[in-house]
Order: sequence, then structure tokens, then C-alpha cells
Amino acid sequence: MIRRQLDLFFCALQFLTRVPVPSNPRFEPAWITRCARYYPLVGQLVGAVCAGVLLAASNVWPGLTPALLAIAVGVLMTGAFHEDGLADTADGLGGGQDVAQRLVIMKDSRIGSYGAIALGLCLALKASALSGFTPVVAACLLLAAHGGGRAAAVVAMFCLRHVSDPATARYKPTAEGVRGGEVLFAVLVSLWPLAFLPPVQAALAVAGGAVFAWLMALAARRLVGGYTGDVLGAIEQLFELGFLLAAGTAALVLGAWR
Repeated sequence: MIRRQLDLFFCALQFLTRVPVPSNPRFEPAWITRCARYYPLVGQLVGAVCAGVLLAASNVWPGLTPALLAIAVGVLMTGAFHEDGLADTADGLGGGQDVAQRLVIMKDSRIGSYGAIALGLCLALKASALSGFTPVVAACLLLAAHGGGRAAAVVAMFCLRHVSDPATARYKPTAEGVRGGEVLFAVLVSLWPLAFLPPVQAALAVAGGAVFAWLMALAARRLVGGYTGDVLGAIEQLFELGFLLAAGTAALVLGAWR
């Protein structure tokens, strides 16, 4: 049992990041779906490294630089996996005239104007939001946002229909998809970093992230009928953005109450 869970965790780590993972002769294609329960834990690992970079950089540089470096390290660790999904989704949903055309545009490796604008704004807003906190609070927010974003993607996998062509999709879900217990596990795993934040701020941050992710999922369901791997990346990124923006808003509100 423990060996299987380790196999699934390392499968999730290999799928979502560029962290070197030893090859596993026991690998089964179904693991890509079964390991979804560990997506938030992998996100927290990425967030922890980003948080460490931010804390270290804040001892050297002021302003935006620590936040930008933390975000850059996260992009390097994942190979821009989720950021690429956001850009492709923005291009597809913004430039396509029908479902088929939108899905074709998402598969195009070239980035268009919609994708460039969405990606640039998302990264800039996240860096700006992080720079408004003390380094310790920003580090806690990074840890929570990365885990929560991956949990939001797992929830979307459970709630939406997969619409990519199985022959060309990088992610090929099993027939039954993500199970309810796996979704619950992923959500619960994503919650523990919130203990480092004031309860009101944590609740508002999660609500903000959930709203942004829900709006993205709603747009994908309406415009392409469900989710693709790119849509999941967009959901993850928008959860992070909504989480950080709402956390900043909560900090202002809490400060005004005092």
C-alpha cells in the first residue's frame, strides 16, 4: 500500500514538474489519473521552494524582485506547465469561432495575442500582489496558493467532461475519471498551509481563488464543452491569482478594522 502511494506521488511529481524522478518499471497509464490526489502536495513542494527563494531574496533586494524571482523559480520547476495552459486557453477561447476551432488553436504551440496578454497580466498581478506582503506572509501565501491551485484543477477534472482528442492529449483520463475520494483527499491536503494565515484572510483568499477558478471552468464548459489539459493549467493559474488578490484585499480590510 505505501509503495503504491509513493509510486503515485512520484508519478504526479514527474507529470507536473521537471524535477528528476527515477524511471519506474511498474508504471501503468492509469496512474496519471490515480495520482491526481497528490497534485496539491506536488504544488506545495513547488510553493515551498518558491517561498524559500522569496525569503532568501528579500534579504538582498527590496520591492518586486523577490516576488519575481520566486515566480520565476516556480516556472522553471514546472517547465511553465500551467502557464502554457493559461496562454493556450486564452488563445483558444478568445480567438476561436466554434468548439472545433478553439480546440485546434489550443493545440497550436505558438502563442497569440490573447495568450501573451493573459500570461503577462497574470504573472505581473501575482508578483505585484506578493510584493505587498511581508516576506514571511508572502512565503505562506505561495505555499497555500500553489497547493490550492492544483486542488482546483482536480475538482475541475471531477466536475467537467474531458474534451481533448485522446490520440493527441498528453493527459488521457481513465474511463471512470477522478474519483470522489481522490478529490476529497486532494482538497484536504491543500488546506493545511492556511493554518499559517489569519482565519478571515485564509477564508477570503480561498473564496477569491475559487471564484476565479470557477469562472474559468464555466467559460471552458460553455465554449468547448468541458476541460482539456490546457484548461486545467488555466484553472490552476487563475486560482493562484484570485487567491493572492483576495488575500491582499483581506489584509487591507483587516487593517482597516484594527
